[in-house]
Amino acid sequence: MISEERIKENLELFSFPRLSGTNGEKKAMLLAVQKVEDLNLNPLIQDFIFSTFYGRTYPKIAFSLGCMVLFLFYLNFEAFITSLLLVIAFIILGILFILTRKPESINLPRKFNSSNLYVQLGLQTKNSKPEFIKNTINDKEKYVMFLCHLDSKGQRFSILARVRIIRTWVFSGLVLTIIIIFKNYIFSPFSLLFYIIGSFPTALIIVSTLLIILNTTNNESNGAIDNASGIACIFELLTYFSNPNSRLKHFNLLFIFTGVEECGTMGIRNFFKKVSNVNRDKSIIFNFDSVAKNTYIFPGKKMNEQIYTIFNMFLKNNNKLKIKRNPKRFYFGSHSDGYYLKKKGFHGFGFADMESYEFIHSIHDTVDKVNSSLLKRLCEMIIDSLIAFDNQI
Repeated sequence: MISEERIKENLELFSFPRLSGTNGEKKAMLLAVQKVEDLNLNPLIQDFIFSTFYGRTYPKIAFSLGCMVLFLFYLNFEAFITSLLLVIAFIILGILFILTRKPESINLPRKFNSSNLYVQLGLQTKNSKPEFIKNTINDKEKYVMFLCHLDSKGQRFSILARVRIIRTWVFSGLVLTIIIIFKNYIFSPFSLLFYIIGSFPTALIIVSTLLIILNTTNNESNGAIDNASGIACIFELLTYFSNPNSRLKHFNLLFIFTGVEECGTMGIRNFFKKVSNVNRDKSIIFNFDSVAKNTYIFPGKKMNEQIYTIFNMFLKNNNKLKIKRNPKRFYFGSHSDGYYLKKKGFHGFGFADMESYEFIHSIHDTVDKVNSSLLKRLCEMIIDSLIAFDNQI
């Protein structure tokens, strides 16, 4: 039985500042471990080391260098110093590109400790017990993976403001690139006109870059929406499936609480090593990240047959839950744990509330912004749909 009261209790329990790498995140981990043990289940821990460079420093450097490159091409000075600066900028960007291909291996400027918590449950059987995930999992095994992240973060600007800043930078950069091509190579006799036209996007890029640099990270957000809401949902689903008779007949269950999602998705990048051999086409992921008062669903651009079937079950749910599909094709800014796994070939769903982005990563991300009744209905819908789909196989 799904309990709204229990969801609300967990929502309040995990709503406190817990920036990755701080005592707050460690406190959240200890609370989560205790709650797993209270269910008489075996909490499994994966410790790892991470750097804040990729999540907090790299974007500032990359956007600043990009701004400088575009500005230099816009000025079009034929001088040694300009050429030298361009060469230096491209070399640094090249080094950053190489470093960030595997950001979880970066160890600068400082290293911090964090952990992932996970619980594995077997197929429906009276004697089912959680088992350790081995380094090599039989590729015939099918899993339903429930994901959420334990950490939170605050920023000078909310996530909605940050997305708008990045969009402004990207679109202004594209416009300025076109203007530079016209000014320098196609319509050079009219370069003065293009200098004037290009001044507006150039100004926007400079302002956007300054705002990106000023968007410092802090530990002042309670993270109720992002992501105590997801933690509460995962624990409610774990409570339901902790009963061996309530489990699925054809899918093993994996409940994953990641660390350092808010700093470059470092937790899931490290955890991927443990599930890299799982049957990705047959497994299903459910990522809960910032559900407040609306349920937006992110099934991905391409759905395989089983994801398409479950998605239609969601749309026809009997839980009085209105499903809103993400209308956008392009993503800006940081991505979620679910997005990372989808890039690695997994299929599944992400749940969020795009209308709550104005509160996320700010002091306004508080418990009163989350509808616990909606979280209850979301959990019930997922359980009902999974059981119905499992029975069809």
